[in-house]
Amino acid sequence: MTCDEARMLLHALLDNELDAGHAREVEAHIASCPSCTAELAAQREMKRVLADTNLRYTAPASLRARIEASLPRPQAQPSRRSVLRGFAMGSAVSALAASGVVAVVLRQDDQQRILSEVVSAHLRSLQAGHLTDVISTDQHTVKPWFNGKLDVAPPVIDLTAQGFTLVGGRLDYIDARAIGAVVYRRRQHVINLFVSQTSNSQYRAPKTETMQGFNCRRWSNRGLNFWAVSDIGGDELAEFVDKFEATMKANVEG
Repeated sequence: MTCDEARMLLHALLDNELDAGHAREVEAHIASCPSCTAELAAQREMKRVLADTNLRYTAPASLRARIEASLPRPQAQPSRRSVLRGFAMGSAVSALAASGVVAVVLRQDDQQRILSEVVSAHLRSLQAGHLTDVISTDQHTVKPWFNGKLDVAPPVIDLTAQGFTLVGGRLDYIDARAIGAVVYRRRQHVINLFVSQTSNSQYRAPKTETMQGFNCRRWSNRGLNFWAVSDIGGDELAEFVDKFEATMKANVEG
């Protein structure tokens, strides 16, 4: 086990999230590596300090007053003219619906809702004990773990040599459906790759969007929808997706 792999799993070791085999591997590496021993001691101390520190904060009464003063005042009752204008707007919307424009808007809203759920799932995964259900840097361990748990197991690609370390995988839920999440690390940054099956086999080119400070690159290929989410820069996330797609294509064609 290398130092990079051991340090990636130190948090899981401290939180007792590793299985016995991986725990022994990390502990054996730490016993022979002064640098990782010091890193583990530093993380232990930080965890102790955070546990002992009172992080609660009581806001002053003046803050409540400022917030209440900034809230909008209750609106006056609508006039007959504004009501009639609302009816006119409703008629216009009905006309647009007949032309199919509203359907397009609804589809876009649905995509934004799913993107919001994906980012929320990424945030949940960053909480202690939520990142992985199976912890392994071996793709031949992670991929079989999904078998039988989903209709289609997500592709698991080892990109360690390209700078993106496989951490493991887990089940997550997006749009009220169970989907697979394959977890990678880029230095100390987590990349969640969410994968779900779709009936549309059409290729959709990768597109990057930003929500709540996270970059999300989504695309569709081979009957699967993909969302890669992380706080790394957009260029690095695009690099991850390009290398994932290239390796997966090579594996299929090989």
